[in-house]
Amino acid sequence: MESAMVATSLPLPPASDLAALAVSFLNERFQSKEDLSRTASLVSELDTQCVDLDRQLIELNSRLGASLVAYSSFSDGIHGRIGAIIAKLDELGSLTGDSDPKSDGRGKKILGEELPALAKEVARVETVRAYAETTLKLDSLIGDVEEAVSSTFSKTLRKQSSAQASEALNLLQEAGRQAIQTLGKIEDAVTEVTKARPQWTHLVSAVDHRVDRALAILRPQAIADHRALLSSLGWPPPLSALSSSGPDASKPSSAPNPLFTMQGDLKLQYCENFLSLCRLQKLQSRRKSRQLEGEYREIALRQPLWAIEELVNPISLASERHFSKWTDRPEFIFALVYKITRDYVDSLVELLQPLVDEANLVGYSCREEWIGSMISSLCTYLAKEIFPIYVSQLEEESISGVKSQARTLWLHLVDLMMSFDKRIKSLVANSGISFSLIEERNLQKLSSLSVFCDRPDWLELWAGIELNDTLDKLKTETEGERIWTKKVQGAVLMSGSEDYRSPAISDCYLRSLSSVIDRCRSLPLVSFRSKFLRLVGAPTIQKFLDCLLLRCQEAEGLTALTDGAALIKVANCVNASRYFESVLKEWCEDIFFIEMGSEQSDEPGGSFLEEPGRGILDQEIKKVEEFRTGWTEKISVVVLRGFDALARDYMKNRRQWQEKGEEGWSVSKSFVGALDHLQVKMSIIQESLNRIDFVCVWRNLADGMDRTLFVGVLLGNMKFHNSGVKRFSHDMEVLFGVFGSWCLRPEGFFPKISEGLKLLRMDEKQLKDSLAGGREALKEHGIRQLSVAEAEKIAKNRVFAS
Repeated sequence: MESAMVATSLPLPPASDLAALAVSFLNERFQSKEDLSRTASLVSELDTQCVDLDRQLIELNSRLGASLVAYSSFSDGIHGRIGAIIAKLDELGSLTGDSDPKSDGRGKKILGEELPALAKEVARVETVRAYAETTLKLDSLIGDVEEAVSSTFSKTLRKQSSAQASEALNLLQEAGRQAIQTLGKIEDAVTEVTKARPQWTHLVSAVDHRVDRALAILRPQAIADHRALLSSLGWPPPLSALSSSGPDASKPSSAPNPLFTMQGDLKLQYCENFLSLCRLQKLQSRRKSRQLEGEYREIALRQPLWAIEELVNPISLASERHFSKWTDRPEFIFALVYKITRDYVDSLVELLQPLVDEANLVGYSCREEWIGSMISSLCTYLAKEIFPIYVSQLEEESISGVKSQARTLWLHLVDLMMSFDKRIKSLVANSGISFSLIEERNLQKLSSLSVFCDRPDWLELWAGIELNDTLDKLKTETEGERIWTKKVQGAVLMSGSEDYRSPAISDCYLRSLSSVIDRCRSLPLVSFRSKFLRLVGAPTIQKFLDCLLLRCQEAEGLTALTDGAALIKVANCVNASRYFESVLKEWCEDIFFIEMGSEQSDEPGGSFLEEPGRGILDQEIKKVEEFRTGWTEKISVVVLRGFDALARDYMKNRRQWQEKGEEGWSVSKSFVGALDHLQVKMSIIQESLNRIDFVCVWRNLADGMDRTLFVGVLLGNMKFHNSGVKRFSHDMEVLFGVFGSWCLRPEGFFPKISEGLKLLRMDEKQLKDSLAGGREALKEHGIRQLSVAEAEKIAKNRVFAS
């Protein structure tokens, strides 16, 4: 009691002798007389804090003492080793300075064996010293971080008044900044160790383990502080003004941005907090960059901006309350997300982009991060709430067999997503960045269709719905005969002026395929574009080929292509396939298709393409080409078969080559029917078939006739007199004249007949000399396509007048 009385009777020191911090503390605690009643609790609280600080000081002193003892012991060991090394060097100097011949052997041994061992020992001691110094340095730095984290955590758990909380928040932010700076020094040291001493893996691993434990506390605490600060600023802003204006409102909302209106210390506090979070993310990125190796390193390093995510998350939670009312009107959902994204993007970029640049977060754009995070939240909601409903409806439809609106709703939702992505592109373009310059991984986060990249099974489901819808529309458009008779207007490709005379059905399928490709372009990843095009585009092309094949088979089955109408039907199908193939080839020259063709599938056991580097539609183009060439050859075969049947009597008549020609006839009577058949059929084909494939038809026909007449007449054991040679020459000139309408030298397309006639027209001596000289002599006389045996057989049947 006496001591208490003495303590209370002690005079107070003058206010001028007190420190400014103490005066501020007393003024804050004792603002009225009522505050004097809480003196005892204040003294108790101060005593507790003093005890905590004393305990921490004792712990730090003990750790410092232990570190000094360890360093002293280690230093003594190193000094001992250095002393031994110096003694050996002195011994080496005395030996090398001695010129006694007896010491030469000892000197050579020292120089050859002991000196390298000594150098190795010196290097090892230096390595040990460097290891010890690095370990002590890192241990000290990590200790500072752990102390700061522990102090921050203990202050966070302690209950405090509002005034104390404000002061504690400032202290926590300062401690966090110091901890992040220290962590940066640790990372610098570890990076240097990794490059200079890659064998010190255990040291690096131990440091990373302790840093990970510190970050496991520091990052959640930093994010919690950031959230608390945002909440005190009034973020997120109320969405009532946005949603009440309607989803179609095109003007920005007048609702103020709380971040843009903050002033003074509050703005400074938020900027410091934002910077700390960005620096912490920069530090984490540096650590991951050092730790990760391999081809997926860049993908793993690219993370959304944490501070922007903290702005988006509360807005997303508030928006979902509105979304739940619009599950049957998804257009409202997209409209609200776009409006929020647009209304705040410019103000956020103006405020936060300088802070991101100051934190040295390379490659981050606040505009892209804000838009990307908003789209990510939208995709998350669609994947959790909207698409599962549609998927379940489709499953019920497949089980019950009763058609529902699920497919229509799915396609409508995809249309909304594509329209939304187009508006987002224009929003990104306002920053002056072209979408073509944005990397693929960034494109994914700027597209709502990235929901399909996370769920490939939904992509396949969408492709199936899209394919059925496309085929249903084509079935309606291609009904009736008019689609086969009406020609495509302007069916001329940009690469040339060729008119393909294609029926309108090819244009219908090309328009549908173009629509599929346009929808495929909206997907953000090349691999998924490739997959979608293979799932929808390839079956559409196959359906087109099936339609052409069915029509050709119907024409062939009715008349075996012997009448003109059947030939015209097949020619139209060939024209359609030629035009379709040409358009596909032009499309595949675009960089869009080249990228898909070079993209390899990551699925195990195969790829979308059979060979790397091939075009995405090469297989389909090959099928179209095979169809066209097959039926083009069939047209030639049909005409050749008719010609052969009508020329059979002409080729079997042996006596005509020994007689003079009929009076008043420039061509053999038995050959007239075959020539007439040829002219009629070729006239129909020329009128209905495109020019490119018509050239293939008459060339194939010429080749077939050349073989047929050569074997049937020249190699048919016919005896040719002079009159017969003239007669055969006149017949062939007429035949060449038919083909002369399509080329300048038709005889060049009948090589065997032309050279056979050349042999028949030779005189007896020239013919014998040509055969006697063998192959070389035949070549000298212009006979290159016939073999020696064929030439001898023709010469054997030549009869010269005696």
